[in-house]
Amino acid sequence: MSEPLDKSTELAEDRTLLANERTFCSWMGTGLACVGVAIGLQAVFGAIDPTWLAKLVASIFLVTALVIYWLAVRQASKTYSRLRNTDVEVQGANMFKITAFLMSVGTFGVGTILWLL
Repeated sequence: MSEPLDKSTELAEDRTLLANERTFCSWMGTGLACVGVAIGLQAVFGAIDPTWLAKLVASIFLVTALVIYWLAVRQASKTYSRLRNTDVEVQGANMFKITAFLMSVGTFGVGTILWLL
């Protein structure tokens, strides 16, 4: 009787690992939304004087995006380290860091362009 319970527990851990990846992707999407808001703010309010004010407000959203990326890595890595993978193929914990790093580089690029315009 204990074997079905063990299999059920394994499947629950697998579902949790997959849900963890989906949650991580959602956090990344939220960070990208912040980048989109920053670009939109710069486009709409870039013509105001002083221009640095619009750039500053846009930069706040870019910094928010960076914070979201790395909070997502932290939370996803904590969940990943608590569970063991049994039947599903999930991304390794390093993929969370690589993804956040690449998103951060892109966000810094957007910030650089916004400040140079």
